[in-house]
Amino acid sequence: MSRAVKKRARAPLTRERVLLTALSIADARGLDAVTMREVAQRLGVEAMSLYKHVANKDEILDGLIELVMSEMVVPSPESGWKAGLRAKARSMREVLLRHRWAAVLIESRVSPGPARLRLHNAGLRVLREGGFSVEQAYSAYLMLDSYIYGFVLQEVCWPFEPEERPDVAESLRPAIPPDEYPYLVEAMNFVMTRSLEQARRGVNSAASYAAEFEFGLDVILDGLERASSVS
Repeated sequence: MSRAVKKRARAPLTRERVLLTALSIADARGLDAVTMREVAQRLGVEAMSLYKHVANKDEILDGLIELVMSEMVVPSPESGWKAGLRAKARSMREVLLRHRWAAVLIESRVSPGPARLRLHNAGLRVLREGGFSVEQAYSAYLMLDSYIYGFVLQEVCWPFEPEERPDVAESLRPAIPPDEYPYLVEAMNFVMTRSLEQARRGVNSAASYAAEFEFGLDVILDGLERASSVS
């Protein structure tokens, strides 16, 4: 097959292809691996060809945020504010774990893309139409997002898996005298015992993290319900 025929058979270069290629690179190798040169090489084109579809790397990063946020559940007030926010929170965590680089990127940029705006507006709508005041809705939304992003960052940045906690706690024991830090040692012992029990029952790390996430989510949503007196 001639080079001309091969060139005609290649899918046309589009903004969507550029961004999806950047997404696959980020998922496989991390955000630092996303460069104009790498994206172009993966697409089989010259780097200059990308500039017809994206202005620069910043535009690629903003496009990646849009792709990630478009995967998240947009809550609806029809199901009630509590159920809507719970669905949104669970979806956000799942998506951010699927794209483990995304939480830091999203929180470091303020690009007002349509997917991002739609998600924020829907979350606030659920609260406002659920009876929350503007001030309550803003505080509640900020609190929930802070919890989700913070929890995910611990999941993706923590240097060991939950099933490794007993060994890690044991290795730290000499550096934490129980007479000076009794409550910390108490908590460590609890974590060690629980982790060993979960391992015995075949509970994997994903299930362990999910249970901890759900506990915190329940605390926040129940607290918001009490603070706002909204049923």
